[in-house]
Amino acid sequence: MRRLLTASIAIAAVGLVSPAFAQSKGKIYYMVPTLLDEFQTESVSAITKFMGDVGYEVVTLNADNKTDLQQSQMNDTILQKPSAIILAAVDFNALAPSIEKARAAGIPVMIFDRQITSTPSDLTSVAGTVEIGHVAGDEIAKLLKAKNGDVKGKVLQVLGDPSDPYTLDIQKGFEEKMKPFPGVEIISLPAMQWEASNAGTIVADQLVANPDIDLIFVHAAHLAVAAVASLEAKGKKPGDVMLVSSNGAPVGLDLIRKGWENVEVEQPLYAQAAALAMFADKVVNKQEIKPGDYKVLGLDSVMTVESWGPNIKIPGAAITKDNVDEPRFWGNLKAPADKITPVQ
Repeated sequence: MRRLLTASIAIAAVGLVSPAFAQSKGKIYYMVPTLLDEFQTESVSAITKFMGDVGYEVVTLNADNKTDLQQSQMNDTILQKPSAIILAAVDFNALAPSIEKARAAGIPVMIFDRQITSTPSDLTSVAGTVEIGHVAGDEIAKLLKAKNGDVKGKVLQVLGDPSDPYTLDIQKGFEEKMKPFPGVEIISLPAMQWEASNAGTIVADQLVANPDIDLIFVHAAHLAVAAVASLEAKGKKPGDVMLVSSNGAPVGLDLIRKGWENVEVEQPLYAQAAALAMFADKVVNKQEIKPGDYKVLGLDSVMTVESWGPNIKIPGAAITKDNVDEPRFWGNLKAPADKITPVQ
């Protein structure tokens, strides 16, 4: 059931507190956009756990996908004078004034997952979305070669909504990897508004128009579920048409276990959350964050200093039947036990 939280309330199921907070460094408020999907609910657990590792108590406020509510929550949180705010914005542009207000009050703001470039912040932790496309491209090249003896064949690429930079970046990365292979024909169509039913219709129609499709690449696991439904409706069995997806949700991992999906390229939720904790002391104490290469939960990540502030970009990893059960993947809903150490 959907639940609204006022800015002064943290519920026990969301605002988790580590028992080690007798000597807490302070409170950090996490402004989560919604709790209606597993990525967001797992982000609460991960941020709470990792921030606890480095000594901070986390209070989570759910905006229920309402921009005005999140703006109100930000205003009320600023009055609480927390050590920092973590923001996953409902609306990138609408929350920029709230970021500016918090920072003017001396409260640093860290941006999680939903990058905001229109105004400065103190740290941004995001997935490398072009890099997710690169990883998917490499995996798809291997699959096509294994099937056809060379990197050639017909690929149906089902994007999310074309207004979303996330899907456009993945498309860019994937198609960059396919450029050296003229034998690969790519049919690209968008599932408007990220609706699974739209993806299902695209797959059903294209199986008629192009019955020789070798592989379907969808940009989110929930779209893969719709693709499988369309494949089944056409009498296809697991493995008849190869399937690759991205974001790493539990449904994608289940499709791998059932044999329908070959590869799921993860959006690295746990590492994105861990990066915030690694640099939390520097953010809170307003110390310089140096650009360079960093390891975040074993992933090679790059910190750059952009016009909007320090920005760490973390690549995804390929999930297959050989590693699908590893707890490092957020789709298994088991936050890693690795203890985070602050960057000195």
